[in-house]
Amino acid sequence: MTDTAPTPEAPPVPAAIAAPVKRKARPKAAPAPAPVDTSWIDRDVSLLAFNARVLHWAKKTDVPLLERLRYLTIVSSNLDEFFEVRAALYTSLAKPKADLNAIDAQAQESLSRAAHALVEEQYALYNDVLIPALAKEGVRIVPHGERTLAQHRWVKSFFEREVRPLLLPVGLDPSHPFPQVANKSLNFIVRLSGHDAFGRENEIAIVKVPRSLPRFIRLPEKLSGKRTLFVSISSVIRTHLKELFPGRTVGNFSQFRVTRHSDLSVDEEDVKNLRTALRQGLVHRNYGQAVRLEVSAGCVEHLSDLLLRQFELPASALYRVHGPVNLVRLNQLIDLIDQPKWLWPRYEASYPSQLPPNTTIFERLAEGDVLIHQPYESFDGVLAFLREAVYDPDVLAIKQTIYRTGSDSVLMELLRQAVQRGKEVTVVVELKARFDEEANINWAEKLEYIGAQVVYGIVGLKTHAKMLLVSRREGRNIVRYAHLSTGNYNPKTARLYTDLSYLTANPKLTADMETVFGLLANQSRIPKLNKLILAPFHLQRSLIDRVDQVAKAAASGVSGRIILKMNSLTDEKLMEALARASQAGVEVDLIVRGACMLPAQRPGFTEHVRVRSIIGRFLEHSRVFYFQTGAEETLYLSSADWMNRNMLRRVELAWPVEDAALRQRIISECLTMYLADHVDAWTMAPDGSYHQVTPPRSPAKPKAAVGAQARLMALYSAKP
Repeated sequence: MTDTAPTPEAPPVPAAIAAPVKRKARPKAAPAPAPVDTSWIDRDVSLLAFNARVLHWAKKTDVPLLERLRYLTIVSSNLDEFFEVRAALYTSLAKPKADLNAIDAQAQESLSRAAHALVEEQYALYNDVLIPALAKEGVRIVPHGERTLAQHRWVKSFFEREVRPLLLPVGLDPSHPFPQVANKSLNFIVRLSGHDAFGRENEIAIVKVPRSLPRFIRLPEKLSGKRTLFVSISSVIRTHLKELFPGRTVGNFSQFRVTRHSDLSVDEEDVKNLRTALRQGLVHRNYGQAVRLEVSAGCVEHLSDLLLRQFELPASALYRVHGPVNLVRLNQLIDLIDQPKWLWPRYEASYPSQLPPNTTIFERLAEGDVLIHQPYESFDGVLAFLREAVYDPDVLAIKQTIYRTGSDSVLMELLRQAVQRGKEVTVVVELKARFDEEANINWAEKLEYIGAQVVYGIVGLKTHAKMLLVSRREGRNIVRYAHLSTGNYNPKTARLYTDLSYLTANPKLTADMETVFGLLANQSRIPKLNKLILAPFHLQRSLIDRVDQVAKAAASGVSGRIILKMNSLTDEKLMEALARASQAGVEVDLIVRGACMLPAQRPGFTEHVRVRSIIGRFLEHSRVFYFQTGAEETLYLSSADWMNRNMLRRVELAWPVEDAALRQRIISECLTMYLADHVDAWTMAPDGSYHQVTPPRSPAKPKAAVGAQARLMALYSAKP
């Protein structure tokens, strides 16, 4: 919107020469047009809305019972990370109101209310739906008041044998200050009466529960009959609290859990060794600034207020929960219940159809590019490519980026073998991959110890690009083969996340990758790339230009279409470009799993923008960018979401898919099927709220609707 200059007033007419005039009736002015709302949707409101969509899966009665419980734990894990990373929203509430902009304070309080409502919905579902459903099937978490005498004896024996030796209650007094409480750990606060051994009345004690203790313990079969019975560790400790304080009377008590700001930050410009600095930072991560406090619903105000003061938190950061303070640990319960019928039927990914069994991958790539659609096709195809490179005597060098790979990785072991077999191995390890820092540091040290060249990318930027480059001698030439991906090199998540792996021997594309590896190793000036688009240098500008080209064509009467699939859309410059395209008449479809700040179908602003989110059995993770002008189609795959951090503070890649058959396959499997999904899809309203898509009812098509993920599972299951 542009500001218009005010119309200058006409100079006054002198009264002496002013002639009287007959005034005509003024026509009624047309009503002023309604103002166009050009505001973005709040990012954190959008994140909470995403978690509400995930929680919906825990409510679905057609989802296996233990999978419903798992979705509940996923929401809890997501909320933990929400607080750990987006901490500033809540810590600022602890400041005096005078220090806050009134609008900001109101927005933060509104967000806090939304978070509280989501947590309350979680526990209502846990207590009123899922726990009764498990009990109906003979699975119970037996509370203290409902245990038989024999069960009480067994629990007491377990406590004395396995638990009590690990507990050391701390009574608070001037020489025993409040102990350090680790991030997301289970603890108890206890109010005592009577005098201690020295005649003093220190009334508050803290009991820290070690992480090594299981959160759920299965009762022996002889005490369970034909049922599957468990006790929680919090119930075991709560039952025997008085035995931890001989000679004292235990009054009020509560379990509690504090969430802390956990985003590691180091001044990269001011450290000599980033790896050492981060390892030291990991030691302190568990004791960062508190941002949330969870207590039992029945915790008395005296104790909750004491904890709020201790952790310097406002009342809005207090969450009273009706159940375990850490629902994430219900994952242990899922693992302990041996009932496959309450889990998803096992899905066996097919081996990539483009990789024939009797041909080497190098020979296959000489014929053309290969696409692997995970998890419908197995990540084993990527491992086979690396394994072939490791054992091929003609392979001279292997270069790879590592963002998340896990602590137990076949892929990293293959890189170790490559070093031992005399290959030149270069690994770009991102040490600042959030919550994977320790695993990545450990792998970096192991590889460096045996002789691999380990580098850590560019100071101040995260290396989020996923690429693997193999250099092989063929006659007098050195030929490069490569793998690019929208996802991480993690075989475990490759079974749970939808991603696209791209294998190629395209000389221009692989030459670009060689150049990027050189940039990461020596920070040399980067020449113009042939095919790759690289952030933070060109990606944002290139995408804006591509959107604007479609908009320009549409404004001149040429049909235009943009379809984008990603995890998050929060970059303002890119959203502004999409809004311009909509106003030019471009049809824009956005398939955004998580946070999306661009509103959908808002009059005068984004009328032609439609936003949908797919939540299903697998986590949607692939990034696909499609642009169509007239008969011309362009499609990119990328490691990057459309977020400011990805565009300007990370090393990211996007690359074109020029093979017509592969491009059409991606359009069909990743875009068309998802836009036609009437089972797992949610669509955004202009106000940013989401509504579940309902399948069309037609007598001519009585067959039940099938979601995109189910269609893809069926498609690839049918392949040999």
